[in-house]
Amino acid sequence: MNNSTATSGESIRKVPAAGIGNAVLLDVRTPAEYEEMHIEGSVLHPLTELDPREVKTLLGNAPECVVVCASGQRAMRAAERLQKELGGAVKLSVLDGGVKAWDAAGMPLIRGKGVISLERQVRIAAGSFVLTGVVLGFLVNPAWFALSGFVGAGLVFAGVTDTCGMGMLLARMPWNNRRPLPSCCVKGGRA
Repeated sequence: MNNSTATSGESIRKVPAAGIGNAVLLDVRTPAEYEEMHIEGSVLHPLTELDPREVKTLLGNAPECVVVCASGQRAMRAAERLQKELGGAVKLSVLDGGVKAWDAAGMPLIRGKGVISLERQVRIAAGSFVLTGVVLGFLVNPAWFALSGFVGAGLVFAGVTDTCGMGMLLARMPWNNRRPLPSCCVKGGRA
């Protein structure tokens, strides 16, 4: 991906000062993650639904597109796909560290209420499966211990490869694919 650069720590503070109006902030997280917190002015376009033609239309004449996710990995995949499909038509950047780095740098975020992040959903699901496997292994049949072992192996694989199958599966669940209301439909006029 020749046209893509990472926008990192010090650059984070410069993005708003440089005028986001020149760059489109493309958030590729799930709708639930976006609803939990997002950068003001960013546009939601989940990685699972990424259509380069729609993105090209969205970008219009914008000279730059900064792709954002929670920590940078999904944004990098999205930027690589967009680079492949769109060529050098637009300068693509990835916000290094994603929304987490933006928040850690003290930059403003729009925060929603009552949303469970995808990361927390993965921890809840993994813990529930492990606990269920252990309880059923003791009370019903020792074969149920395999469930806990399977989840443990999945967590090791996720750590080694930096990809999470359970996270990808949960991202496709209906409760994570609700689109946020347009700002005109939210109390107070803000999303």
